Amino acid sequence: MHKAGFVNIVGNPNVGKSTLMNQLIGERISIATFKAQTTRHRIMGIVNTDDAQIVFSDTPGVLKPNYKLQESMLAFSESALQDADVLLYVTDVVENPEKNMDFLDKVRKMTIPVLLLINKIDQSDQKQLGDIVEKWHALLPNAEILPISAQNKFGTDMLMKRIEELLPPSPPYFDKDQLTDKPARFFVSEIIREKILLYYDKEIPYSVEVRVDTFKEEKDKINIHAVIYVERDTQKGIIIGHRGVALKKMSTEARKALEKFFGKHIYLETYVKVDKDWRSSKRELDHFGYNPE
Repeated sequence: MHKAGFVNIVGNPNVGKSTLMNQLIGERISIATFKAQTTRHRIMGIVNTDDAQIVFSDTPGVLKPNYKLQESMLAFSESALQDADVLLYVTDVVENPEKNMDFLDKVRKMTIPVLLLINKIDQSDQKQLGDIVEKWHALLPNAEILPISAQNKFGTDMLMKRIEELLPPSPPYFDKDQLTDKPARFFVSEIIREKILLYYDKEIPYSVEVRVDTFKEEKDKINIHAVIYVERDTQKGIIIGHRGVALKKMSTEARKALEKFFGKHIYLETYVKVDKDWRSSKRELDHFGYNPE
């Protein structure tokens, strides 16, 4: 009997959802940095076994939105509650669950299997972990609680086994050789954005969006032109840096990561443009793909 289903991953920022996603899939699908709000889209990754197809979906961190971009991010997370066969709610040993009780109320009412994953358990002791489990059991009494450490791959094999047990009988939803539902251009923009998150401080990463204007793939190389959008002229100056040094350094690191991701030589050109309203404009957000429908 073949099984297949959608396993959606939700939770607050900074609890390690993207790291978990990458460990479960075994590929670098979802960008993972130390900064909150790294994931902005809903990203699918597909795992095929002999008897099952698991369609994982990583969503933006749950937060109270302050502008339209964050409203779209929350909508991606809430849409994951509607079409899941199994829900993975990820927390960690330091998170305060009371920050997002509205979202937790929706999770509590779900009738599908919910696996509550307490991540980063290597940062706690046995007594602390016991107290955390008790607290979460009171909040989500129907959830099955599994302590894990995604970074150290502790508990992830057991988690995969449990997920496969919970999947409904179904033929595959996607071709066996398909790894994700996203196009190549999407991963180019995500990898460039990841390097911006790593190399620039303060508000810069959260004011940035990346659009790939050209993606021309040849036998042994890929030519890519990408535009980095910021909200202010001062941010453009910071991204470029003195005599273009900062932009060149970031672009070099992005090119290396892209070559590793695609397994080909990459020719990457990056440009910086100012778009003052992109985070608050529905038209601009639609243009960048922030539409959960």
